[in-house]
Amino acid sequence: MAKVMIVDDAAFMRMVIKDILSKNGHEVVGEAVDGLDAVQKYSELKPDVVFMDIVMPNMEGTEALTKIMGMDPNAKVIMCSSIGQQSVVTEAITAGAQDFIIKPFDATKVLEALNNVI
Repeated sequence: MAKVMIVDDAAFMRMVIKDILSKNGHEVVGEAVDGLDAVQKYSELKPDVVFMDIVMPNMEGTEALTKIMGMDPNAKVIMCSSIGQQSVVTEAITAGAQDFIIKPFDATKVLEALNNVI
């Protein structure tokens, strides 16, 4: 079982991931609505894994990823996006993301990504 934080500006997307994880025995310890919120909550919640959207207001996911990795080089972050562009994937992986999943979320892919990083 992993303690997970979900970061997405869309409440529906957070709900979808939370539902998949909860049904499979994982604990969602927190949710954040943008990158700024994610960086603040990460140090408080100390999740095992973060599911992070890329395109968000206030602070994008890749910037939040960089800040989280700066605070905790061992952070495990899985990036989520509806953008399947190779450059975005490469940028996220270079910044320290362990995995990348594309929206709309497939339960198998979400769990597979989580299992790969824990």
